[in-house]
This record gives sequence, structure tokens and C-alpha cells, in this order.
Amino acid sequence: MAARVINSSSVWLAAAVVCMLVVASAPHGGEAAGITCGQVVTPLMSCVSYLQGNGASPPPPACCQGITRVNSLARTTPDRQTACNCLKNTAMKLNGLKPDLAEALPAKCGVNIPYKISMTTDCTKVN
Repeated sequence: MAARVINSSSVWLAAAVVCMLVVASAPHGGEAAGITCGQVVTPLMSCVSYLQGNGASPPPPACCQGITRVNSLARTTPDRQTACNCLKNTAMKLNGLKPDLAEALPAKCGVNIPYKISMTTDCTKVN
């Protein structure tokens, strides 16, 4: 087949995994919590094909821009925990997601994550 169809659940899951990585390392800020799942997932949709691929090429620039965007939105502990839960829930629905690519994605985009990225991450411990 010449073209691959990516279903919407795949998009949401990949975005969730990426966001989980980014939001957990976001700096603390003074604004009130209020991030939504849509604000977390939408900027990361361009990461899906990379996370389902072989990792031979770098992540798309739009993917890294999305990671940076989500990182800037998740400023408080409640926001980061919300984003983490959103990403985990979305990731569980994605077919073909490569956990090793998701784990390495923040570093490939120049974002430092101080812990291992995994579906077993306890979002209640994200600060």
C-alpha cells in the first residue's frame, strides 16, 4: 500500500506520550492550573508518524515546536499532572507507538526530562 492511514486514536496516543515527557519537566510557574487535554494533544499531532516510524530521521520540526509549546503551557504541578494523565490515556489507544522513540523524543528536540519516559510513569508524582 503506498499510503498509510493513521487513525485519530493513534494521533492522540502519540501526542499523549510526547506531552507526558514534556510537561513533567516544565518549570514551575505562578499561573493557575487549567490546561486541557486538547491543549496538550493538538500541538503534538505532528509527532505521530515519527513515533510510529523507525527513528531513522530526526523528528519533524513541527513536532519539536509542539513539545516546546506544551512545555510552556504546563507551568504548574496540577497542569503537568493533568497533561501527564492526558498523554498516558491517549497513548494507551495508539497502535504502533514505539516506546523507545517516545522516550528519546524530548532529548532529540532539545528538551531535558529528568526521569525515564514510560507508560508506567506515576503522574501523581510529576511536580
